Formats: sequence, C-alpha cells, structure tokens
Amino acid sequence: MGATEKKQMARIKRQRRIRKHIQGTSGRPRLCVFRSARHIYAQIIDDSRGLTLVSASSTEAEIRQREAFESKVALATFIGKQVGERAQEKGIKQVVFDRNGFLYHGRVKAVSEGARESGLEF
Repeated sequence: MGATEKKQMARIKRQRRIRKHIQGTSGRPRLCVFRSARHIYAQIIDDSRGLTLVSASSTEAEIRQREAFESKVALATFIGKQVGERAQEKGIKQVVFDRNGFLYHGRVKAVSEGARESGLEF
C-alpha cells in the first residue's frame, strides 16, 4: 500500500467516523464538501429523504466560462457563495457542515466561509 492509498484510507476512516454523528434533516440539511486535486464540489443534502437539494461545483459550465480565479482557495470561496445563494433561493437557512473527512483548512474552510458570507448558518 503506497502513501497515496494510506492517505485516502485515512480520509475515508475520518469520513465514516464523522458521518456517524452528522445527519442532514429536512429542517437542517447537510452541506457536504468534496475536493479533488483540480476541482471542488459542494452539495446540500437531505439525508432523511435521500435528496440533493442544492449543488455547486467548479465543473459547471457557467463557472468555467468565468475569468480564471487567482487561486483554488478563491474558487472554493466562490463555490461556497454559489451554494449559499442557491440554498437561500430554496428557503434553506441552516445547515450542518460536513467536511467529508478532509481537514478543515484551505479550500474546505474557504467553502464554509463563502457559504456563511452568503447567509447560511452552521
């Protein structure tokens, strides 16, 4: 098992441990963040119904057509604002933040700060 595989297994282990305690409901859905080396994804999920209510990602056409961001962290902040604005349109004001096993710094933290700036409460 290589170093990359060990890192991935450690993240999945953290994710499962966190997911035992975090549950998205209709009143307070879960804001789940996933980051890859190149892209960032955010979804607001109602676990009780198994539905994704709102999503935003750096792979969307409208975001890719914009000017290039100065950094991946700036892009992550923008994605957080996007998901927050889309949630506000659907009437979602409170969420539970799910960092999905990733450490809470850098791009994951930027998504949460962007969502907070757009009016979501954690």
